[in-house]
Amino acid sequence: HISQGPVCTNLGLKPGQRLTVKGKIAPNAKSFVMNLGKDATLLGLHFNPRFDAHGDVNTIVCNSKKVEEWGAEHREAVFPFQKGGTAEITFAVNQNDVTVHLPGHQFTFPNRLNLPVFDYFDTQGDFTLQSISWE
Repeated sequence: HISQGPVCTNLGLKPGQRLTVKGKIAPNAKSFVMNLGKDATLLGLHFNPRFDAHGDVNTIVCNSKKVEEWGAEHREAVFPFQKGGTAEITFAVNQNDVTVHLPGHQFTFPNRLNLPVFDYFDTQGDFTLQSISWE
């Protein structure tokens, strides 16, 4: 069972804006998820750091989802998260992609669904949201 954290809607994030998420990772974390999209069925970015889940160890898996259809998985080998630690992640929305800023690392993920605005955000799994801000 994956625990569902807070859900944000009507964010209105457009290119040039960013969303910063801070929180605490569970001491026995297996994985956690952050979703950014139009709504729960159209996810422009599914961000899934895996400590040990689905055969992945210390890997960040990103994807997009259109209703029930997932895209191709994108993996990042850099893994700046620690069980029981804190995490601060910033998602910067650009014209054609999203830049994910992690501690000491960043990467971009394409806006495959061509979403003009990101209204939806949620967190799931072994992560407790402490603060969320956008500008």
